[in-house]
Amino acid sequence: MTCDARFNQMYKKEPLHVAFTPYRICPIGAHSDHQLGKITGFAIDKGIYIAYGPKQNGVIEITSMQFPKRAQWHVASAPSVKEGDWADHLRGATIALNKRYPLRTGLCAVIDGELPIGGLSSSAAVIITFLTALADMNGIRLTERELITIAKEAENKYVGVACGKLDQSCEIYCRKDHLLYMDMRDDSFELIPTSPAAKPYKFAILFSGLERSLAGSAFNMRVDECRSAAYALKAYAGMEYGKFDETNLRDVPREVYEQYKDRLPENWMKRAEHWYTEFDRVEAGAMAWRSGNIEEFGRLSFESGRSSIYNWETGSPELKKLYEIMTETDGIYGGRFSGAGFKGCCMAIIDPDYEQSILERVQREYIKAFPHLEGKYSAYICNSADGVILDK
Repeated sequence: MTCDARFNQMYKKEPLHVAFTPYRICPIGAHSDHQLGKITGFAIDKGIYIAYGPKQNGVIEITSMQFPKRAQWHVASAPSVKEGDWADHLRGATIALNKRYPLRTGLCAVIDGELPIGGLSSSAAVIITFLTALADMNGIRLTERELITIAKEAENKYVGVACGKLDQSCEIYCRKDHLLYMDMRDDSFELIPTSPAAKPYKFAILFSGLERSLAGSAFNMRVDECRSAAYALKAYAGMEYGKFDETNLRDVPREVYEQYKDRLPENWMKRAEHWYTEFDRVEAGAMAWRSGNIEEFGRLSFESGRSSIYNWETGSPELKKLYEIMTETDGIYGGRFSGAGFKGCCMAIIDPDYEQSILERVQREYIKAFPHLEGKYSAYICNSADGVILDK
């Protein structure tokens, strides 16, 4: 059942609008946005839908087709402390939007996600989809930058995830058949079209069968380790430094890192090593994409995944196995963990001619390693897509 059909079933009327936000993948540039690095990304043709209509009494009443329990709160008095359920992201978004634009009209809505949860920035996609609906009901026209900022604030300040702007930027700025190449220091970006010289490609999304919560993972610790490394490097080099939470590796020149990295605790050095080498990979990846060298772009994505395992030190046994299988499978140009890398999924850039053999081999080898996940593992083939779409 679609979300608009469920809406009709629940409220005995058609929704006023249906909005859509795509999921995103990041082939190169993972774990670098929060330190103001550079990223690459694609939106894919699967995502989050919301069917909605107004509630003039200011109440937000929202149902998820993936989770039990309908959530309710008032636009002007959303709970100030998270409640620990699926709707926390949306409560945080309500508060962040209401701070900027006093809200009066609520909404009744049904949200539906097309793919399993974990690894595709589903939390950012849910927030953005909800924000477009709530803003629409209140006659607010948010700019792209406002939408990104408010969505990020909801995750950072309310949910408690120290994410950067990668997810939101991909889901808003991306365009079909283009690679998003973005610098998080100044938010400048380029949409690099697929070169006529490039071989055909699609994306395979391979779900481990495990779900994950960023706030409950080591994600925030990794971010703090990066900031700690940056803070220490600045001190060693005699550079000025200010507040800890405003310190980023992007502020520290590569030569300073190379000169003082051996003084850092091993974990801090590994996180910084990932960040600096990932910065190089993103720049090289953008060049490869521009020239149509999809094999080189894929190789860099595999290298990014390897660094995430050994330097960023993420990856459950299941995701590491998926990554290993991908590196040994014909027809896969490249790939890596998608998302935080603790659970969730892997993404792969594939040659469409090998689509069926890739799906069969990856599933066979993965279930051989983790037989208890048979029936939970799943795989999907996707294409690139445009960012946020509002269907009126």
